[in-house]
Amino acid sequence: MAQTQNTDLQSFDISCQLWHHYETLASIVTHIKIQILHTMKKFILSATFLAFAGFSAVQASEVNTIKNTAIVAVQDSAVKTPVKLEELPEPVTAALKSDAYKGWEATEAWSVKEGTKEYFLINVKKEAETGSVKIDKDGKPVQ
Repeated sequence: MAQTQNTDLQSFDISCQLWHHYETLASIVTHIKIQILHTMKKFILSATFLAFAGFSAVQASEVNTIKNTAIVAVQDSAVKTPVKLEELPEPVTAALKSDAYKGWEATEAWSVKEGTKEYFLINVKKEAETGSVKIDKDGKPVQ
């Protein structure tokens, strides 16, 4: 009978040790799950932040079209008023079609009054190049 009690005690001791190892392993697994959840939460928050930052950047870069006639800019005592390209005087359009500006295409035009000087400031482009030209109402370049 003593031997049976001793075997029962050993079995009970082994069971307790196994239960302790099971609890330790369960604790480690729980800890790993918590770490994974924290990492996922950080990742989701970072992804959300980046998505909102990207969305804000796109919103900020949108360009609203405004009618040219409604804008008048005053800069360094010069008054610039937008002019539609089709409303430029004939001498100015003839100058833009001349050999001096061959290959260049007008994109925007402004009527500029700078003190006693009056001229047209015309933005032009040629493939990837851009520039601007100052031409008076008679079609002559302005310096």
